[in-house]
Amino acid sequence: MAEAKRQSLTMVLDQLKFNEAGLIPAIAQQHDTGEMLMMAWMNHASIEETLKTGRVCYWSRSRQAFWRKGESSGQMQLLKELRFDCDLDTILLLVDQTGPACHTGRRHCFFYKVEGDQVVVDSEPLIDPKTLYAS
Repeated sequence: MAEAKRQSLTMVLDQLKFNEAGLIPAIAQQHDTGEMLMMAWMNHASIEETLKTGRVCYWSRSRQAFWRKGESSGQMQLLKELRFDCDLDTILLLVDQTGPACHTGRRHCFFYKVEGDQVVVDSEPLIDPKTLYAS
């Protein structure tokens, strides 16, 4: 097996391809099961915050502020591993998700499933969203 090639984190972060708003898509995946949980956006500062604290921090486009996953719901994402794709334009976050990842109260956000010419909702909420965000 070949020796791993290493580059400084700072150098790679400087090469990331952020969009015109300074954001990059980040996909969260449950580290031990491979379950795809959600997609959100990160900026340079939220990536650094995530790496520093070990708790996933996104950038909320609607609030124009940090969105620390679980801040209002208690359903945290703890970072296990952070990866970049080959084009340096997408992030993969391997996380340990507490409870639902989706604001609808479902475990994951990908519950619309195409079956032929129909779209089926294939999972029910684990927690009522009104209860989830009743803080």
